[in-house]
This record gives sequence, structure tokens and C-alpha cells, in this order.
Amino acid sequence: MECLGFSPSDPSAFIRVYWCSFAGLFFGGSYVGFWGRRSYGKACQAPGLRPKSTPSVFRPCIDLHEGKVKQIVGGTLSGRAEDLRTNFVSERPSRWYAELYRRDGLRGGHVIMLGTGNEQAACEALAAYPDGMQVGGGIHPDNARQFIEAGASHVIVTSWVFREGRVDWDRLESLVSMIGRNRLVLDLSCRRRDNEYWVVTDRWQKFTQFNLSPKNLRQLAVYCDEFLIHAADVEGLCGGMDMELVAFLGMHSPLPTTYAGGARSLADLEAVTELGQGRIDLTIGSALDIFGGTGVRYEDVVAFNRRHART
Repeated sequence: MECLGFSPSDPSAFIRVYWCSFAGLFFGGSYVGFWGRRSYGKACQAPGLRPKSTPSVFRPCIDLHEGKVKQIVGGTLSGRAEDLRTNFVSERPSRWYAELYRRDGLRGGHVIMLGTGNEQAACEALAAYPDGMQVGGGIHPDNARQFIEAGASHVIVTSWVFREGRVDWDRLESLVSMIGRNRLVLDLSCRRRDNEYWVVTDRWQKFTQFNLSPKNLRQLAVYCDEFLIHAADVEGLCGGMDMELVAFLGMHSPLPTTYAGGARSLADLEAVTELGQGRIDLTIGSALDIFGGTGVRYEDVVAFNRRHART
């Protein structure tokens, strides 16, 4: 059943895949069907892998906590003030960063709302760079369209799709029906346990029963435009990336994917290009000088992107 790209517990997925197989005989495009990826069914099209020769690029971020731009050690977001470890608190508003990214043509970054009280700051950033950034954190059907209308290119969703540790396929279907697959990014941020990577939700504190396997990535790829994956165990530590995870994603992710976690130097962009086979982009947070870091100069990542501009 693995190559079918659907769950046996989700009968509606069988109908969708079968329809893609049949209708695709008469239309262009690609789909994930009975024999893997085929050139059928434009309506069922899932973006394919980026050519291996394409270099990775830097994707910017704006992490919001209590309405301020911050850099936080990911694994400490437990909800208890005594556990929280903060690397940086900016004196500048969120829109300053969005305007900076817009000036330098850095598209596809993400605004992440870490907890409540961040909605206004998020909307200010989106308004400063319309259709230039994605937004995530507490996204659900009641507010998804609101953020898109506020300027988000995509909404990023995790916790709402995972219920009781499992993917709620009905919820995922309803969200896609509402905003369209091309507006959705699935956040599959993960932590390692028993030599596997498991999606974590609720500020990266709760393990789900969904691991990052080639089958599971293909299964979700038909519902969204991109994946965002924070390596929560190393996020905010500036102690080095999870190279094994980057290599795994480069080999198996069927969609454009942004990796975040542990990056500390410009050389990491080159490493992600190689290990990720040119299919994975990189976000650098705490190590970046605009977030108080000393490992990477912002002007250098802008120059990197310009040197490796995609055509």
C-alpha cells in the first residue's frame, strides 16, 4: 500500500487517487498514483523534486513571542516561564524585519507566532511584505483566510491537523478545500526518539504518532505546497545542524522543504546544498547578526542568495 500514497483508514483518499489515475489519462500534469509519480492529472498535481543541480537558498524568519521578535531555544517552549531560554529579544518591530527582507528580495520566509498575543505583530509583518512571507502558529480554518488576506503567501499548520497524536484527514481536507493546497505549508517539525524522527506539536512539546518516513512524506505531499521542518532538538542552540535529518529530507522529501535548526555559519548553506541534494532550503536564526548572533552576517546570506539566484 505504500506506493499508493494514502492511508487504509482513509477511504476517501482511495477515491481521490483512483480518480487521479483515471482522469489523468486525459489531462496534463503529475500525480502520486498506483505506480508512483506519473505525468497524469493536473488537478492532482504535486510539485516534483527540484533538480539536484539547483542550489539551496537562505529563507528568513520572524519568530514572535509575547508580541516581540525573539530567538528562543526551541525545546524550552514548555509554557512554564522558568523553562524558557531566550537568546535574543529585538528592540525593532516585526515590520522592520519584513521590510528588510522585502528590500533584499528574500521570499518564502516564515513568521511564526509562538503562543498567544502575537497576531497584531504578525499582521504588521505581513502587511509590510505582501505575498512575501508565510505565517504559522495557531492557524486553523477560522483564521487561515484572515492571515492570507492580511498578506501571507501561505499559512503554516501543524497542531490543528494532528489530533490525539494522529493526522486528522477530515480536518486536513477541509482546510485544503477552504484555502487551496497551493496556500498551505505543513509544519512537520520533529524530535528524535528511538532513532526515528517524530512530528511534535504544541510548541514542540508533544510527540505525535507520525514519524518522518518516505511513505508519510509522500502521503502528505498531495495536500500542501511545501514542508517546513524545524529540528526541535537543536533549534536555537547554534550547535550545528542535524545533518542526518537534512540528508534524509534531501533524499525523500517530494516537495520544496525548508529546514531550520542549529545553523551557525555560512558554510551551512553550502552543506545543505550538498546533503540536501539542492532540494532543501535553510533558515538561520540565532546565529544571524540581525538577531544578535555572531556566526553569520545578514549581508552574506543576501549575497549568497543573489549568487545562486534561481531562474
